[in-house]
Amino acid sequence: MTDDDLTHTTEDGDVQMVDVGEKPDSKRRAVARGTIHLTESTVGAIRDDDVGKGDVLATARVGTIQAVKHTWETIPMCHQIPITNVDTDFDVREDRVVLEVAVETTGKTGCEMEALEGVTTGLNVVWDMVKAAEKDAGGEYPETGISDVRVVEKTKQRLE
Repeated sequence: MTDDDLTHTTEDGDVQMVDVGEKPDSKRRAVARGTIHLTESTVGAIRDDDVGKGDVLATARVGTIQAVKHTWETIPMCHQIPITNVDTDFDVREDRVVLEVAVETTGKTGCEMEALEGVTTGLNVVWDMVKAAEKDAGGEYPETGISDVRVVEKTKQRLE
C-alpha cells in the first residue's frame, strides 16, 4: 500500500477528510456482524428477560440505532450522512448473542462505519446490561467477551 492509496491523507501526509462533494449520489447498504460470548446462564437470563437492569435486547437495539446515527461524532474522518434505515437482528444462541446491523443511506459515501459502530455499541450495551452476572469474565470464564466484528456486506446502486 502506498500513500497514494490512503485517501485520508494529503500529499504532505497530513490527515484530511475525503472530499466527496463531486461524487454522484447512490443508494448504499452495509451490513456488519459481531458476537458476544457469555455464560449459558447469562444467555438464559437474556432469553427469559430476567436481567435486573431490564430488557437487554430492547436496550441494545436503541443503543445500536443511536450509535449508527452518531457515528460521525466519534469517528474523526467520517462524514455525517443521512441514515434512511437501520435494521438490527439479534440471534440468541446457547452461549452467545450474535448481532447483525444493516444500515442504508442515499448519498455520496458509504455506511460501513455506521454498521460497525452500531454492532460494537450494541454488543457493549449487552455487556453493560449483564456484566454483574459475568463478574468473573476473563477469569473463571475466559471464553466470554466480544469478538468477530466485521463488515459482511456492502452494496452500492447508482441513482439515475
